[in-house]
Amino acid sequence: MKLTFLGTGTSFGVPVVGCDCDTCTSSDVRDRRTRHGAIVETEQGRLLVDTPPELRLQLLAAGIDSIDAVWFTHVHADHVHGIDDVRAFTVRHDGDMPAYVAPEYRSTIERYFRYIFDESLQPPMGSSKPRIRLHDLEVGRPIDLIGRSFIPFAVPHGDCLVYGFRVGKLGYVTDAKMLPDEALGVLEGVDILVLNALWFGRPHGSHFNVEEAVEASRAVGARRTYLTHLTHRVRHAELEERLPAGVLGAYDGLTVEVE
Repeated sequence: MKLTFLGTGTSFGVPVVGCDCDTCTSSDVRDRRTRHGAIVETEQGRLLVDTPPELRLQLLAAGIDSIDAVWFTHVHADHVHGIDDVRAFTVRHDGDMPAYVAPEYRSTIERYFRYIFDESLQPPMGSSKPRIRLHDLEVGRPIDLIGRSFIPFAVPHGDCLVYGFRVGKLGYVTDAKMLPDEALGVLEGVDILVLNALWFGRPHGSHFNVEEAVEASRAVGARRTYLTHLTHRVRHAELEERLPAGVLGAYDGLTVEVE
């Protein structure tokens, strides 16, 4: 199994428009962070995690020519507003692309993208729209995708929940402020863990900072933890210098093999 980080930035992305800080003007390509997205790949197919605004560019950069399903962690703009780029896959295949989303977010995503989900709205002749069929995520109920069993769990993110997953020895979490006991139970024994982390120092109301993510990583006990959803307030070189052994900064295009 293989994990590819398509985008490792926050809702602003990096560089931030109009900013001339050290990270935004960095020549290190690892400091160029598009909005959050990832691919989980097995011999049986590919799962896309979120549809960020830069999705088309991310897929081209990673050489992704097919996906088999989509997992929406939640419906904030930086995680869903690239949904139309799924059209590039659905126009080449018969049938709908399955997409998994928590029941409380179904009506929101259907409203945001009515042109996709309202069957009474059909594109004009010669045009197309993404063909996506929504399916419910249920905490603790495994879902068979791309030849593997994915176990959903929920983590708090401000006044909403974000839905991560465990598949084999991989645990994936984004936009978390803490890992509840139920999530820790699902993640017990993972080898590779993905966690969000904004910056060093100042706490945030709905996201881990780096120190909190490191503590969460220790609570899980994964052999390696990759930090994503990073802001322009931290450079990749600083992460390499300051992170403890076994915790690493992810970057756009990074591919990780999972046993």
